[in-house]
Amino acid sequence: MTQTRINDFNEILTGRRSIRQYDPSVKISKEEMTEMLEKATLAPSSVNLQPWRFVVIDSEEGKETLKPLAMFNKTQVETSSAVVAVFVDMQSLDYLEPIYNQAVEEGKMPADVRDYQVPAIRGLIEQLTERQYREMNLIDAGLVSMQLMLVAREYGYDTNPMGGYEKDKIANALGLDENRYYPVMLLSMGKAADDGHASVRLPVDEITEWK
Repeated sequence: MTQTRINDFNEILTGRRSIRQYDPSVKISKEEMTEMLEKATLAPSSVNLQPWRFVVIDSEEGKETLKPLAMFNKTQVETSSAVVAVFVDMQSLDYLEPIYNQAVEEGKMPADVRDYQVPAIRGLIEQLTERQYREMNLIDAGLVSMQLMLVAREYGYDTNPMGGYEKDKIANALGLDENRYYPVMLLSMGKAADDGHASVRLPVDEITEWK
């Protein structure tokens, strides 16, 4: 199903709500989900490594696998069109050369820049501890997740970012290598069955300092 698109960015931004109840009759096609993910992955990432990985859970079988791992978010899992599990790939450095080679092939980067940057980036990242590397990747995953939520709004869908699930079990349950793929969040997505709840934000002058 294709929803009515929203073209007003202010409405996309201010109209976003964390939705827990969706219309279960609304389905998102693979083609439409692919479009949304393609737009979301235009988000920036450290040295363009794009460490984010997604598992789209939209089948009944997939949801049955997920439900016992997300008991506090069972309604979102059951009624949403899909739940997108966001992971980071702790071996994303393997994609360094392919990404930079593609940039050269598409005329987006001179070959000499690639030849200088690739070994420099590899040397830098290989010096990071696992914790430092994970933290870097988690920042990038947060950026792509927020972008996906806004893109979903553009397509007429609503979302809910969820952290309440069995993080130590989910990779294995979804058939991923738990030593390679680190879970970030679950994003339920679909047509909202209610308006959600508006929330307040702290004033900018209380959370900002000017130097």
